[in-house]
Amino acid sequence: MSISKEITRAIAEDQGISPLIPQAYLRTPPLRFDFSKQNPNIRHVNMADANTLQAYINESLTKAGRTWGMGGYGEERFFYEKSSLFKSGDEYRSIHIGLDIWLPAGTALCAPLNATVHSFRLNDNFLDYGPTIVLQHDIRGVIFHTLYGHLSKQSLEGLREGEKIASGEHIATLGNVQENGSWPPHLHWQVIGEMRGKKGDYPGVVTPSEKEVYLSVCPDPETLLRPFLPDSQ
Repeated sequence: MSISKEITRAIAEDQGISPLIPQAYLRTPPLRFDFSKQNPNIRHVNMADANTLQAYINESLTKAGRTWGMGGYGEERFFYEKSSLFKSGDEYRSIHIGLDIWLPAGTALCAPLNATVHSFRLNDNFLDYGPTIVLQHDIRGVIFHTLYGHLSKQSLEGLREGEKIASGEHIATLGNVQENGSWPPHLHWQVIGEMRGKKGDYPGVVTPSEKEVYLSVCPDPETLLRPFLPDSQ
């Protein structure tokens, strides 16, 4: 069994999962954003311009009558190929390994599971994660991690590695464009089976040739949110 499947099975059997985001949003279904190469409607979107991307997100949410959005796990995105920052050898890192949740800056986030603080870091580069927290979880011996990127700088204040976090406890707030790596406010959420010695950081976008390796150790985070989503999406 792959690490991803082992983690997904452990999560499915756990009875202590809490909602990551406020219940006010979970009363309504999210808009499923499609930033894949197959979506011609985003060809004009410049990811390096937060205003352009934010305008597209706002317009899409308004048209759909939704208050929040999510998507992107395992998605191949063309817009990373517009930046040399995502060039890796002969390939671009274009495969998104986490789940993006589009919510306003300042939105509170809570731990979905009992955890300890594994690590945290200010990844302060253009189009990077910005403030980032990694939690470690243990479900009956299945150990894995969850990464939270694009947070507010305040979220890192007072944190300690090894600190115990209870399921449902407040852990962070979403950052604004000035502090979160120059992105429209959103959460990059990732489940990770093997940290490979990294602390406060982990690849969230990989090359097509790396896709299967990373998906085998990074399952879909939506598994942790699905119990709280409305039936109709």
